[in-house]
Amino acid sequence: VQLQASGGGLVQTGDSLRLSCAASGRRFSNNGMGWFRQAPREEREFVAGISWRGDMTYYSDSVKARFTISRDNRKNMLYLQMNDLKPEDTAVYYCAASRFAISSRRSADYNYWGQGTLVTVSS
Repeated sequence: VQLQASGGGLVQTGDSLRLSCAASGRRFSNNGMGWFRQAPREEREFVAGISWRGDMTYYSDSVKARFTISRDNRKNMLYLQMNDLKPEDTAVYYCAASRFAISSRRSADYNYWGQGTLVTVSS
C-alpha cells in the first residue's frame, strides 16, 4: 500500500500549485483523506481533510479560502489546490488516509502516509 504525493516545487508569493496524491495497493474510496504539512523545526500540522464521499471538507484557519482539497475516487487520487501561496506555507506536504470515513485534524487518526512533497514559497 502506497501513497505517492507529487506536485511540490519552488514558487513565488502569490503563485499557485496543485498537489496530487496517488494511492496504490488498495482503494481508499471508503476512507477520509487529509493533507498535513511540516515546516523546518516545526511539528506536523493539519492542513485539510475530506470525507470518503468528498461532501465534507475541513481546513486549518491558516489556509482556509486559499486551499481546496478534492478527491477522485474513480482514480484513487487526492488533490490539494493551493492558491495565493505565502512564505509561511513553505513545508513538506504529506497526504494521508484516515482509519475512518470522515477526516479529522488528528494525525493519529491516519494510518497510511505518503512520503511528502516539498513546497517552497519565496518572498
